[in-house]
Amino acid sequence: MSVPTDTTGAPAPDDTTGEGRQRASHSEYGVAVLLLALGAWAITDAQGLVDQGARGFVNSKTLPTVVGALLVLTGILLAINVFRGGHGEAEGGEDVDLSGGTDYRTLGLLVASFVANALLIDRVGWPISGAILFFGSAFALGARRHWVTAVAAVVMSVGTWYLFNLVLGINLPVGLLKGIL
Repeated sequence: MSVPTDTTGAPAPDDTTGEGRQRASHSEYGVAVLLLALGAWAITDAQGLVDQGARGFVNSKTLPTVVGALLVLTGILLAINVFRGGHGEAEGGEDVDLSGGTDYRTLGLLVASFVANALLIDRVGWPISGAILFFGSAFALGARRHWVTAVAAVVMSVGTWYLFNLVLGINLPVGLLKGIL
């Protein structure tokens, strides 16, 4: 099999250098601009935070500022890479069947789990709403042994409640289990 050549004998450019490649570079520049905008927004918004009990140089502004700076840096590096001719590989590394459609059942179950968690967390507390979230997500994503999934969901939600309350000092609502946990 021979490689197509142009009149100078050099290999002809492939299909990715034509109009399709130009559109792809525009979208990649769009992602770079989006990253720059999100980074600038995070840095700007972080400067309005009020320090409450800051110790040393680490305060409430530190993490959002670092994340914003990393977003800006990533946007700049992506723009430079695209300018130099780099481009992302279209789904080359993904193990996804692109011919299949969207699985609306799974998507609906995941959305329902997150909405249920958001609506129930103040009423029944994190341990119960978190268990519903974890179980619903695992069920939606194909968990087969429901009793094992339920036990794992309860252990994870109670475990994360203890982690946040006792270790991190962030009080999640206990709700109906007040006095038990």
